[in-house]
Amino acid sequence: METRKSVIVFLVNGEPGSAMSIRAQAFTQRLQDEFVIHIEHRSRHKIQSIFRFFGRLLRIRPNLCYVFDMGFSGVLAAALYRLATRCHVIVDTGDAIYELSRSSGNRSRMGLWLTRLLERTGFGISDRVVVRSHPHQDLLKAQGIQADVIPDGVDTSQFTPAVDVQLRQQFGLDGYTVIGLLGSLVWSPRLEMCYGWELVEVIARLKNRPVKGLIIGDGSGLEWLKERCAQLGIADRVVFAGRRPYDELGPLVSLMDICLSTQTNDIPGQVRTTGKLPIYLACGRFVLSSQVGEAALVLPPEMLVPYHGTKDTEYPARLAARIETLLDRPESLARSQESRALAQKHFDYNMLSAHVRETIRRVLDLPAGENQGTSSEAHAMTPDRRLIRR
Repeated sequence: METRKSVIVFLVNGEPGSAMSIRAQAFTQRLQDEFVIHIEHRSRHKIQSIFRFFGRLLRIRPNLCYVFDMGFSGVLAAALYRLATRCHVIVDTGDAIYELSRSSGNRSRMGLWLTRLLERTGFGISDRVVVRSHPHQDLLKAQGIQADVIPDGVDTSQFTPAVDVQLRQQFGLDGYTVIGLLGSLVWSPRLEMCYGWELVEVIARLKNRPVKGLIIGDGSGLEWLKERCAQLGIADRVVFAGRRPYDELGPLVSLMDICLSTQTNDIPGQVRTTGKLPIYLACGRFVLSSQVGEAALVLPPEMLVPYHGTKDTEYPARLAARIETLLDRPESLARSQESRALAQKHFDYNMLSAHVRETIRRVLDLPAGENQGTSSEAHAMTPDRRLIRR
C-alpha cells in the first residue's frame, strides 16, 4: 500500500532568483522524493503577497508551511494560516533581524518596533526554528527557543574552481593578485559604511603592490565606494562588476585570489554565515574572514583576522598586513583542495538537505521511511554532526 506523501509549502520571502529562492529550490530538488513541495515566491508588493500567500495555503492545504527568511509577507501569511488550521510551521532565518535593523540605522523607531514584533511572531508560530549558524542557535537557546542549525549552502558540483583567461583579461586583472568580494552594497547611515569598505581601504594601503580589487554586487553604497576609490587615488585599481545572476558567479569568484568575508563583531555579524562563504570555498578560493561567528568555527586560523566591535577602523590595516604576508609567499594561496573540502563538509546542499529532511520529519512526527532510513542514518550522511546540534 503506497504511503501518501506529506504536502509542504515553501514560502520564500524573496523573488525568483533571490538567495532564498535558490535555497528553497535546492532543498526541493533533494526532498521531492519524499514530500510534495510547492514553492511560492513573494512579489515586489509585499503586502499583497501576504494575501496571495494565504490564498495559496488555503487552496493547497499543506501539512507544513516552511518560511524562508523572517520577512513579514511569509511570516504573517503563515501565522494567519496556522491560526485558521493549526498547520505546522518552520521559520528559517539567517539574521537577528531586530538587532540588524537597529545596528544599520535604516529604520525609524516605529519600524524597529514592528521588526521586533515580526521576529517574535515568527518564533512564536514556529514548531521548530531553523538558523544558519551555531552562535545564532546559542543566542536563541538563551531566550528559551530551540533551533536547528542548517547553514547557508552551495552546490559543490555547480561551483568549482575555474580558469577563464578571457574574463581575466576583460577586467584588466592580468599580472595582479585579485582581492575580491561578493555581496549587497547596502549603505548604513548610522555607521557610515557599507559592505566592501574594507576592500577599498585595503587596496589603498597596498597600491604599491601588484594587487587589484574586484567587487561583485550593487546597492545603495555603490556610489559611495566609487567616490572613496577616487578620493584614495585607486579608481583604476578596483573593478566593479555589478550585480550578476547566480549562475554566472562561479567564473567571477574564481577570478579572485583572495576572497574577503567580513562580519561585524556584534550580534548581527555573529549570527550570520552568509551565502558568500560557501561559494568562495566551493570555488577553491583562499578566504580571509573576520574572526566572527560561524566562520571562526569553520575556517583554519590562517584564514581568520581579528575584528573588534561594530565598526573596526583598524581592521583594514590588519587585513593589509596579512595580505602582505601572503603576497610574499604566493604559494600559500594555493589552497583549492582544502577550501573545497571545507565547502563539502559544512555547506554542501546534499548534506544540508538530509538535515532539513530530518527536521521536517520530526516536526510532522513521521516515522522513518524505507527510502530515508532512520535519524541516525540521516546523520551518517554528514561528515560533521555538529551542524545540527552541539
